[in-house]
Amino acid sequence: MRFKLLRRRLTISAPRMKVRSALPWPLRCAGAAIVLGFCAAIGLWAFELGKDIAGVDRAAKEELVRLREEVAGLRMERDRVQSVINTSSSTLTVERAAQDRLTAQIRALEAQNRALREDLGFFEKLIPASGTEAVAIRALQAEVLSGTQLKWQVLVIQPVKNAPEFRGKLELSLSGTLDGKPWLMALPGGPQALQFRQYRRLEGMVDLPPQAVVKNVSARVVEGSVSRAVQSVSL
Repeated sequence: MRFKLLRRRLTISAPRMKVRSALPWPLRCAGAAIVLGFCAAIGLWAFELGKDIAGVDRAAKEELVRLREEVAGLRMERDRVQSVINTSSSTLTVERAAQDRLTAQIRALEAQNRALREDLGFFEKLIPASGTEAVAIRALQAEVLSGTQLKWQVLVIQPVKNAPEFRGKLELSLSGTLDGKPWLMALPGGPQALQFRQYRRLEGMVDLPPQAVVKNVSARVVEGSVSRAVQSVSL
């Protein structure tokens, strides 16, 4: 009987047997994770060591340092160029302002020069002329502006030294055509009072009727009912 049992255990017909571990599956998973982590750490260490040996990481660091230096240099160059641009813009603004001021001054000087030339020409006529007349119209000027106004100017003098005071009136008349017909117009407001000792300059503006064409301007100095001086100018 014992022999049969022993033979059954030693032959193919022996019953199957399973061997089970005494460790639970969570501990086995933890152990596997530890082994995998250890292997990964060894692999990373080997990779870094290989890069150090080959000089790849050192070259990358050197390239990174070089690129950072280039970026810093480019930023400095950009700041310098921006500073130059700002300075140039400020200088250009100052130059434009100075040019505008010079232009305004030149225009003012030109206007002053024209006024001085007019005054010079006007006062040159104050030089006494040959003759013994007591009152004289030395200058009569007239100009039509924009076709609707006439500007006139008269210089009256007494070309003698220590002249007595003159009291009289200035009459001004315009002649020409209006709508193709002869036209005559006196100074609006009537004659102007005239009182002076050596010289007197009178001027004014006259509004012209529409379609009026001024061809002649005449000035006359009257003392009482006596005409002392007459002068005309054609336009």
